[in-house]
Amino acid sequence: MRLTAALARMLPVFAVAVLVLSAGLTIAVAGDTFGFDFRAYHAAAARVLGGQRLYNLDYAVAGPYGLFLYPPTFLPFILPFGLLAATPATWAWLVAMVAAFAATVALLPVSAQTRWLVVLLAGLSWPFVYNLKLGQVGPLLLLMFTIAWRWLDRPAAVGIVGAAGAAAKLQPGIILAWALLTRRWAAAAIGVLVLLAFAATATLLVGISAWTDFVTLIARVSDPITTPHNFTPGAVAYQLGLPREAAAVLQLASSATVVVLVVVTALRLAAVPSYLVAVIASQLLSPILWDHYALLLLLPVAWLLDRGRPWAVLFVLATPVFLVGSLPAWVYPLAFWACLLAVVAEGASERRAARPAGAEPLAA
Repeated sequence: MRLTAALARMLPVFAVAVLVLSAGLTIAVAGDTFGFDFRAYHAAAARVLGGQRLYNLDYAVAGPYGLFLYPPTFLPFILPFGLLAATPATWAWLVAMVAAFAATVALLPVSAQTRWLVVLLAGLSWPFVYNLKLGQVGPLLLLMFTIAWRWLDRPAAVGIVGAAGAAAKLQPGIILAWALLTRRWAAAAIGVLVLLAFAATATLLVGISAWTDFVTLIARVSDPITTPHNFTPGAVAYQLGLPREAAAVLQLASSATVVVLVVVTALRLAAVPSYLVAVIASQLLSPILWDHYALLLLLPVAWLLDRGRPWAVLFVLATPVFLVGSLPAWVYPLAFWACLLAVVAEGASERRAARPAGAEPLAA
């Protein structure tokens, strides 16, 4: 008992030390790749401030340096950083993302011990550290999803976060679909109004042409099968030798199954597990699934850990920072799918445990 108590007291210090060491070393050796993605945000903001178009339409595939592939509604998030030179702006963005993660940990509706475990897992997770190195928006999305989770019973929180997430990166808009499925009408309505406000603001800043440019660019570069370094189930199968047509069928089947699970869990399970299913689905439904998207698995893992499921750490430790470069591509879709099914199973178990004796059995 004394040893257990001592380890519990040491966990916060150890977790922070691992995170600082892991992220610090990764950024220190990043060289010119530090802020790789953020510099595309910065260049887009600088173009707008300079009276130019938001999008550079010269790209033919997702992934190259400088490609800005976010909706026009993301502009209000990044426009202030365009007032700074590239280097100080990159460091300011890093500070903002670290602050977003700190706020995420503070707001997670789990026990204090689980929060510190999340910090530790973040330090061991390549997707999380990679987010910081790239200057990705991932920690901000993590915070948004956490805010909605903490205040699921507050329509304004769910609606505003769903709208802000969709404005930043489209996929988090699934929160608004989840709100509709769970009959959270006020949350969905608030979300639509806030999203319209984002769209109106963006249109005033960059004009209607930015929307047509965005659609053109997305259609050109978002192939879910052949995009290099993509980790969708179909893309990974294609990389392993499956014919393109068969890989496309696999990808379609994966996406369709995810949609079914989102709908069924929203209608059948409790709010929290069905919401976390939607969070995971927001990434699995993306035509481009980069490895750093797996940072969002920290949220369902936190929930599972808090419910006494220690094996859930494997969903994060499957992509550790110390194995970067040697991980097979199939690990990423497997981690997403395994975590998704674990949340569904845990939610179903929770429902069965709460069902009164003699009630109808849970439908298949």
